[in-house]
Amino acid sequence: MSHVSSASIVSTDSHYLHHIDTAHFKLDTDEPVKLGGQGAAPAPFDYYLAALAACTAITLRMYAERKGWNLGEFRAELQLERDDDGRLHVMRTLHATGALSDEQWARLLEIVANTPVTKAMREGVSISSRRGDAA
Repeated sequence: MSHVSSASIVSTDSHYLHHIDTAHFKLDTDEPVKLGGQGAAPAPFDYYLAALAACTAITLRMYAERKGWNLGEFRAELQLERDDDGRLHVMRTLHATGALSDEQWARLLEIVANTPVTKAMREGVSISSRRGDAA
């Protein structure tokens, strides 16, 4: 297997607040107050949507540049909802200020359905866990 990414997380003394290291970036995560956290940082599902939004924007920007299309300012709005059966659903709404034809929009919607993060989320990934040494 080839390495794609890595992250580590460490607890703090502040209940659900945790520090994340990924690549050379430092992030925090917490739970909302209504779930017992402090609301001091994005919650895990916020990062889930942020990952999809980032991949969406970057992929479409790269594609448009290769095609010579002017997206102008691009924005994606994502909503995560749970249905009555407990299944999660993401609605992704795309906006661009560039003058794009209906055909260009149709192609962008095809491309966005197959971004790397979209595929990973839609198709799932294998997740395994193991016990590590004491910290």
